[in-house]
Amino acid sequence: MLVALIGAAEVGFWLLLGAGLVARYPLRMPRLGGALLLCVPLIDVLLPTATALDLRRGAEPSAAPGLAALYLGFTVAYGHYLIRWADGHAAHRWAGAPPPAKPPRYGAARARHEWRLWTMTLVAVLIALAVLQAMIWAIGDPGRTDPLRGWQFTALRVLGIHGLIAVCYTVWPRRESRPREAAGRR
Repeated sequence: MLVALIGAAEVGFWLLLGAGLVARYPLRMPRLGGALLLCVPLIDVLLPTATALDLRRGAEPSAAPGLAALYLGFTVAYGHYLIRWADGHAAHRWAGAPPPAKPPRYGAARARHEWRLWTMTLVAVLIALAVLQAMIWAIGDPGRTDPLRGWQFTALRVLGIHGLIAVCYTVWPRRESRPREAAGRR
């Protein structure tokens, strides 16, 4: 049941986001669109509540509560970024706004961008770790909480891998390639 709820939360996130943007731009109802976009975080409240109730009723901790915690962390940390990204593209498509700026591709600007993304991943992992730890304390039985501890280590691995990516962009920044014609004339 919890896995289905996680799937429904993901679908609900994108449906509310799409409905908010459609109401805001093609239907020209910015207040309704804003209200729908403000409802997106309500999905995040539903998921941990359902997870806690499921565990409280005696359900065995499995992959579902861990996935729910990671989902919650991701949507809280990256939600505003995703909504702003989608809003920029919708404004460009339907309201004649200029195209949204793309992330930098080269050099120090790209490294700074990767570190900003890593910071959002750090926030997501901290939220997931806190939620998982709260579940572990609520269960109180060390034998039943091993899967949740495994999800904590998974979250830390994701943070470490993303950190390595950011370090690579910092230490070995990509350089813009020169056009062949300009390189041949020199």
